[in-house]
Amino acid sequence: MESLTALLGRLETAVSTLENKLGSVPSNFSPSFSSSAQLSRPSFDDSKILEYDALVQTSFGRVLAAAERIGDQVLALTNLLKEALAVEKRVMLHFTQCKQPSIEGLTKLIQPLSELITKANAFTEGRRSDTYNILKTIAECLPALLWVVYTGKDCGLSLPAVHVEEIWQSAEFFNNKVLVEYKSKDSNRVEWAKALKEFFVPGLRDYVRKNYPVGSTWNPTGVDITEFKENNSSFVPAPPNTLPQDTSLPPPPPPRSLPVSADGTGVPKASTSAVFQEINKGESVTAGLKKVTADMKTKNRLDRQGVDTVGSGSIKARSRGSAFSKEGPPKVELQMGHRWAVENQIGKKNLIIDECNSKQSVYIFGCKDSVVQVQGKVNNISIDKCTKTGVVFMDVMAACKIVNCNGVEVQCQGTVPTVSVDNTAGCHLYLSRSSMGASITTAKSSEVNVLVPDATDNSDMLEHALPEQFIHTYKDGQFVTCPVLHSVGRMT
Repeated sequence: MESLTALLGRLETAVSTLENKLGSVPSNFSPSFSSSAQLSRPSFDDSKILEYDALVQTSFGRVLAAAERIGDQVLALTNLLKEALAVEKRVMLHFTQCKQPSIEGLTKLIQPLSELITKANAFTEGRRSDTYNILKTIAECLPALLWVVYTGKDCGLSLPAVHVEEIWQSAEFFNNKVLVEYKSKDSNRVEWAKALKEFFVPGLRDYVRKNYPVGSTWNPTGVDITEFKENNSSFVPAPPNTLPQDTSLPPPPPPRSLPVSADGTGVPKASTSAVFQEINKGESVTAGLKKVTADMKTKNRLDRQGVDTVGSGSIKARSRGSAFSKEGPPKVELQMGHRWAVENQIGKKNLIIDECNSKQSVYIFGCKDSVVQVQGKVNNISIDKCTKTGVVFMDVMAACKIVNCNGVEVQCQGTVPTVSVDNTAGCHLYLSRSSMGASITTAKSSEVNVLVPDATDNSDMLEHALPEQFIHTYKDGQFVTCPVLHSVGRMT
């Protein structure tokens, strides 16, 4: 190692050489950077912003390209979502440059995003068009961008990644309708629906989980939010994108340069030679692989032979075409602290959820010949793809949704403001006296019967069949539609 004296000598020699080339340097000289030079290098870690740009450019770029081929309202509302993504990027830029604002300041910051959500909802009002499900999908998924307002567990929102996934689950109901309706009719609409899903889940969800797992990270040494100006920001945007059409989407990060070999092929010689060296091993190249024994093959595995264990050891064969053949193992668990999942339960009559609160939701999926009791107030209950299943609950704050079910019985012992029944055959809904003001919506459903209390508590409940048939008559230049009336009977 060189001594300190020798090192100083080398430095003096280098300085003398520079002075001879550039002239003498004043003794009071001190290096400084101009303001433009200072702005040219970021004063914060911009990797999160660049990763967001790349996500929007690649994943959302597919959505926008499909919308341009569809046109009309779909393109207009997709552009609205594009504008909302740009607003969200602006909010994230404030994270890096500003101190944490007050609630009023944060509300003012996201005001443009709130206005876009309201504008999107306005597109879905009025008469339904053939693009209704697409418009409804975008209106439902836009609130997922509000993960930026998460300030802690007491703010009323789930963790950012969980919030994005929850909102998308609501939008996916309409997105799936688009996939089913246009599966063999319009490939552009199918591509639009698939691309939008991939953008939100896993795209945006995984991005938020990676970069903002517990919410926004404000700059403690930054400026006040009222003093922030984007044109004075030290953030340097990436090069312009190469997508067709002027979309004004955030640009992607610049590509990384790879080491180039001496022959100009762009591949390092060392890595190329290593690959061919491995190939030339012959049969020994598979020596380190794990052997597959007979019991590991799918055809020999008991858990893949289409049977279920019910109760204490009894086995029932699944019927061909059943919705429960490949859905997964049974579970009753609290996920992420806010969502109870009851899935793939068969023949279980005593499933009870008693440790719940008004911030939690209950999702019941793929159950058969089972009974689920929810003992407490929850935010919402969703019953999906269940057959001959009973659900008894106390109070629901938002709504109870029954989707893709067959022969289910749902009983409310407390209050519920809204009940939605969609694509269901055979549903008995029991309402308590305090829940008789509930709003009930049905679509693509049959045999929906609602039972309500009689005048006295000791009397039998009255059963009302909700109409599924309608009569259309042409009168005075227009069609008049009225439901087929059913008689009211008492429950025996």
